[in-house]
Amino acid sequence: MAKRSLIEVPFIFFALLMPFFGSGERFQIGSLELYRDGLLAGASIVTKGTIGILVAINLSATTTAREILRGLEVLRLPTPMVQIASFMLRYVNVVNDEMQRMAVARQSRGFEATGIKHWPVLATAAGALFIRSYERGERVHLAMLARGFDGELPKDEKIKNDRKYWLISLCIPLLALFVLLITLQLG
Repeated sequence: MAKRSLIEVPFIFFALLMPFFGSGERFQIGSLELYRDGLLAGASIVTKGTIGILVAINLSATTTAREILRGLEVLRLPTPMVQIASFMLRYVNVVNDEMQRMAVARQSRGFEATGIKHWPVLATAAGALFIRSYERGERVHLAMLARGFDGELPKDEKIKNDRKYWLISLCIPLLALFVLLITLQLG
């Protein structure tokens, strides 16, 4: 969990600088002169960022990609968007493997990207990867149509409505409401 939370470090750094800038009421802590509005804004950024990251970590740790896609369907996200997300999740590893093979092929020919003069080679490789991915997508689409794909993901399992999940899910909005009330009280 700690490793995954490292994404928050830049936001914390930015929030630590905020009390030194701003307008309005000022106060001193030792030799430091801080602004009340900057302090509240920094605390707000850290709190909201932490809640958001904890939600994302909790969701990724407890829910499969298929369950997330089913949840998006239940929330009435347009079907084409759910399908795009589904195919992206399914084929991102395939495209990544293709990119790795292309990099190995370039390295075996002695290519090293050391500066701006190598950008045309990398741009050509990116274009080739795009064309290969597009052609693969066309083949997959034709194969799916041949197997009877009608534009909807198969719905083979029922979504569980367990009380435990509802209680856990209720904690996050309650925490956000608590933060909002504290912010309104201080601000």
